[in-house]
Amino acid sequence: MADEEPIDQKKTLEESCKSKCVKPYIQYQACIQRIQSDESGHMHCTGQYFDHWSCVDKCVAPKLFEKLK
Repeated sequence: MADEEPIDQKKTLEESCKSKCVKPYIQYQACIQRIQSDESGHMHCTGQYFDHWSCVDKCVAPKLFEKLK
């Protein structure tokens, strides 16, 4: 048992929480579609990306800290 690699619980919880954060993900994907034709390189989807991961993190945090106790 001591030789086994520990399993990262956060990755598992993130996958289960992604289904609860569909709206920010759709907005992020829509942004990516909008900026594909941008040749200047000035447009980005950083805000939408962080909105999606913020939603996932808010869902994961209580569950993760519960497992760490």
